[in-house]
Amino acid sequence: MSEHTYTVSGMTCGHCVTSVTEEIGGIEGVTGVVVDLPTGAVTVSSDRPLDDADVRAAVAEAGYELAG
Repeated sequence: MSEHTYTVSGMTCGHCVTSVTEEIGGIEGVTGVVVDLPTGAVTVSSDRPLDDADVRAAVAEAGYELAG
C-alpha cells in the first residue's frame, strides 16, 4: 500500500472536498482519499504507485489544481 500527500489550491467548502475526493477516488488503484480543507492537504492511499499526472488530471477535472 502506498500513501502520498498533495496540496490542492482553491478549495473553500465541503462541496470542493467532495468533488476532489470523488475525482481522485476514481483513479484506478486508489483505496482512500482524506482531504484537510483548511490546509488543502489531500492524502491519497493506493494499492499501487500512482502517476502524479493522473492525480493532477483528476484534481483539474474537479476544477482545482495541485500546488507546486
